[in-house]
Amino acid sequence: MKTFWLLLIILLSAGTVSQANHIRGGELTYKYLGAGSTPNSSRYEVTLKLFIDCFQNSQGQFDGSAPFTVFRKSNNSQLRAAFIAPFISESRIGYDPNSNPCITNPPTDICYNLRFYRTTIDLQDDPDGYIISFQRCCRIAGIENISGNSAATGATYLAEIPGTNTLAANEHNSSPEISGNDAVAICAGSGFEFDFSARDVNDGDSLTYQLCSAYDGGGRTQAEDCYTCPAPNPAAPPPYRGLPYQVNYPGTSPLGSSVSINRFTGIITGLAPDVVGQYVVTVCISEYRRGKLINVHRKDIHLKVSDCNPLKAVLNPDYKFCDDFNVSFQNGQVNPSGSIHVWDFGDGTKTDTSTAALGNVRHLYADTGTYRVKLMVMLPGGQCLDSAFTLAKVYPGFFPGFTYTGACLFTPFNFRDTSNTRYGTVNKWSWEFGDETTPLDVSTLQNPSYLYNSLGVKTVRLTVETNKGCQKIFTGTVDVLDKPALELPFRDTLICSIDSLQLQANSPGSLAPRFTWSPATNISNRNIANPLVYPKTTTTYIVDLEDNGCITRDSIRVRVVNEVTLSASADTTICLTDPIPLQAFGDGLKYQWTPAESLNDPTVSNPIATPTATTTYAVTASIGKCTKTGNINIRTVPYPGAFAGEDIIICYEDSIQLNATINGSSFSWSPQNTLIAPETLSPIAFPLTTTSYVLTVTDNKGCPKPGIDTVVVGVRPLVQAFAGNDTAIVVGQPLQLQGTGADIYVWEPSTGLNFTNIPNPIANLSQNQTYVLRVSTPEDCFSYDTINITLFRTNPDIFVPNAFTPGGSSNTVFRPRPVGIARFDYFRVYNRWGQLVFSTREANRGWDGNINGNAQGTGTYVWMVQGTDFTGKTIFKKGTMVLIR
Repeated sequence: MKTFWLLLIILLSAGTVSQANHIRGGELTYKYLGAGSTPNSSRYEVTLKLFIDCFQNSQGQFDGSAPFTVFRKSNNSQLRAAFIAPFISESRIGYDPNSNPCITNPPTDICYNLRFYRTTIDLQDDPDGYIISFQRCCRIAGIENISGNSAATGATYLAEIPGTNTLAANEHNSSPEISGNDAVAICAGSGFEFDFSARDVNDGDSLTYQLCSAYDGGGRTQAEDCYTCPAPNPAAPPPYRGLPYQVNYPGTSPLGSSVSINRFTGIITGLAPDVVGQYVVTVCISEYRRGKLINVHRKDIHLKVSDCNPLKAVLNPDYKFCDDFNVSFQNGQVNPSGSIHVWDFGDGTKTDTSTAALGNVRHLYADTGTYRVKLMVMLPGGQCLDSAFTLAKVYPGFFPGFTYTGACLFTPFNFRDTSNTRYGTVNKWSWEFGDETTPLDVSTLQNPSYLYNSLGVKTVRLTVETNKGCQKIFTGTVDVLDKPALELPFRDTLICSIDSLQLQANSPGSLAPRFTWSPATNISNRNIANPLVYPKTTTTYIVDLEDNGCITRDSIRVRVVNEVTLSASADTTICLTDPIPLQAFGDGLKYQWTPAESLNDPTVSNPIATPTATTTYAVTASIGKCTKTGNINIRTVPYPGAFAGEDIIICYEDSIQLNATINGSSFSWSPQNTLIAPETLSPIAFPLTTTSYVLTVTDNKGCPKPGIDTVVVGVRPLVQAFAGNDTAIVVGQPLQLQGTGADIYVWEPSTGLNFTNIPNPIANLSQNQTYVLRVSTPEDCFSYDTINITLFRTNPDIFVPNAFTPGGSSNTVFRPRPVGIARFDYFRVYNRWGQLVFSTREANRGWDGNINGNAQGTGTYVWMVQGTDFTGKTIFKKGTMVLIR
């Protein structure tokens, strides 16, 4: 029994939820019918219009009646128990996909069940008026511009009745009537138009329109569960909470920033979102009577953005071309494939046609002007057609810009507009001065002034516009300083008492700087940037700079002397060709050394000298017209002479006698471990590897450095001759020898050889033969080797023994002996179980009787061998042999 009730609860809950998520919009209106049944009261007919989704449930969301709750606007208090409005009628509104052949893939799911609930209400006339509310859960699931689960949101529809304080005496109000078609096709990413216009047929009030937020409801406003309280009675009191819109789709832009409503006509136009789905759109209609706002009426509806593609011509109201006569146009949306775009550029030239997705074209205008451009879009055959007009304002040659004066904080910066245009005049300016401390750093004057409140680099933005409609932006930077920039080339200098000195001050960025120098004595003009001064004693000159009210100060100390002080470094002795730094000491401002030829820079106080002989250098130091001279003598002594001998190459394990000569008092060799008699100039060297022997020579003539020379004894690596392994051939078989070891080859004797001085001669023999090979290097480092050749007077063959004795005194390895074989293919040995125990492709290798290091016992083994003789014939043999232990 418990299981049955649990299942019933689940089924009832599922049914409630499924039948609740169907609201796709609604509107609550009222109409004044006359005086009420009591004194000072009025009677109203109140109508609820609910848009219910046609497809989410076959029955839809049906309530037999609707509760209307009335609240006083003065304090949001409930008037009394809710008025119950009975269900009156229902009609179906849907979009016919066959109604417009110019839309490809037209939507088939735009359908509303429009239900009406109506009752009459008598209300006492009130100074502030009333709010009538109806709440219901729930809206449909998957609404694109609602954050989170839209199926958990509800709706609040309300009507506001203005009070006697708002209306004139004996006046009343009725809601405006919205007359547009609610079932229209809106295609994703395409231009569209939706009519939200209304008429005030009862009162004749003026109406304006704006997009606004839809209200949540159905229990959620009072933290109630939407599913347990789908139609609260009474409704929650105002104020009401808006729906949780997506960030990019707020209530004031529910279809994105590319869609807007005309505030005077109520027509919604623009480019639909790219995402297919449902969007909640609410319009607030303001009622004005004799210029006074008396009421705001609301209606919301869910618009479906479908995956369709309409034929549409979409252009901005006007285009401004301020850079070039060669301009570009394109349609504002992508049309169905194959659409033809026909452009009339309004200048009398022929039309241009484009089949590109956006109808892109370029057109070269011959002259300036404002041209009325027409775009006509059609499908092949002219079945569908749409057109749009725009104005093209072609006035190229517009160059914005500005300059400014000013530099300091809290002093005016004066900006001057330098914009110019070839056509028309510049007539609008909008300045943003980049002052981050205030939002009021703006101006619309042509040449404004501005007082900055903070230091730093500011980005100034000037937007200018011409009377031809061209608009451009120019940006520049302004550096706001705490004082004007003052630059001095030096702050401390030295002059002679008989000289004068020109001071120099500079103020970059200042257009009208004023300089004042002090003291006023011994100065040519104290009010210019670069006066001459001629003090007789040390004086500090102070300069004051004033620029547009900004003041800064700096100074230059002018030290005065009556003569130049000078001393030079001491005389010295150096080794010939060595560099040496010279040094002059004193207060000179300029220096001049002679002779200059051996100096790296004769105008500095410390040049580098490289004399070629003993030299006396003179230096003159000067301060203005005052000078003084000093001398330095540099004595040069040649390096000790060292000659270790010429480099030489020897053979491995040979020795060589060195022969050195010197010009000095002593010498030494290094290294000495491979020298015999290293205390002499002719030691014997016996290196095993190439070695550099360094000879170091010293003397006592004054050069403090040694003379050094090196001799390299190169050692050739050990020469190892190899004439090849001993081999056997048959009669008539030519044999190519292959010797290695060095660069020069000599074979002896010459019997049967085609050459005796190459590494690989060919031998044709009629008997056994032994050859001796001598190999040598160009230095005659040499070595010998021999090769024994056995001649068999048989046909080519491979001889294999029938037994071998591992570990014995002879015949210890089992291997074949090929005769007359040019290529040895393989030699294989198998045990009696057919297991391969040895294999090789080398003719001289054999089996030692072990497998993986384990000695095999006495037994019979099978062998196979194959090779190719020197004539190209294959020789294959197999047999058995006995391993004897």
